[in-house]
Amino acid sequence: MVNLFSIDNPENSLEWMIFLADKYASMFLEGTRLTLLIAILGTLLGFVLGYVIGLIQDAKINQGDNIVKKVLYKCIKIIAAVYVEIFRDTPMIVQAMIIYFGIREANINITPIAAGILVTVLNTGAYMAETVRGGIGSIDLGQREGAWAMGMSPMKTMLYIVLPQAFKNIIPEMANTFLTNLKMTSVLNVIAVQELFMAAKTVGGNYYKYFESYLVIAVIYFVLCFVFNKIFIFMEKKLQGKNDYALAVEYMDNQ
Repeated sequence: MVNLFSIDNPENSLEWMIFLADKYASMFLEGTRLTLLIAILGTLLGFVLGYVIGLIQDAKINQGDNIVKKVLYKCIKIIAAVYVEIFRDTPMIVQAMIIYFGIREANINITPIAAGILVTVLNTGAYMAETVRGGIGSIDLGQREGAWAMGMSPMKTMLYIVLPQAFKNIIPEMANTFLTNLKMTSVLNVIAVQELFMAAKTVGGNYYKYFESYLVIAVIYFVLCFVFNKIFIFMEKKLQGKNDYALAVEYMDNQ
């Protein structure tokens, strides 16, 4: 009788998958840990960066501002726009190569993992910046004008009125970005990051069973994305709250 968890002489693809997953479990687990680490840190820090860039892009230059302030604002907005365009219009694998080897060319010692996180942060920030700007733009301008009429400064209006509402609109896109980052970490193997794809590549090379090794990580990627997707759907429903207004309308109609 074959023990599915300990196969000494695998004969088909399924048995090879089980054999490789069992023998190199620690390598696959370490690759999964690094993949999650890079995806989580990259998404969270990239989200913060994207928020800042989005706010910069949404900032308005008033006619009454002095010339120095106008020039400074304009320069910052141009830098932010150039950054967004560069990272949105180039592949992440190319960004990883340029950033990692470019930093090392400058005689700065950086580990592949640190470079991988940096690339993910910069890439995520560029995409989230457009999402944040869109989220801010989705809030009715009348709410800002009402807050200003009540004496709130533009900064307080943004912090207390606009951003909390925009955040709810951005959550779904942030979840999608995280799932994308979870899969896109695979390109970081080009700078020797020992993430999940690199683990499969190394394991597959030991027995020349690349097909079976990649099938193992395909299952791992699927499970990770499936679980996180369900978690994000649950969180999104919780943030939306209950539709009590529908009950109130129904109650009034029955009176």
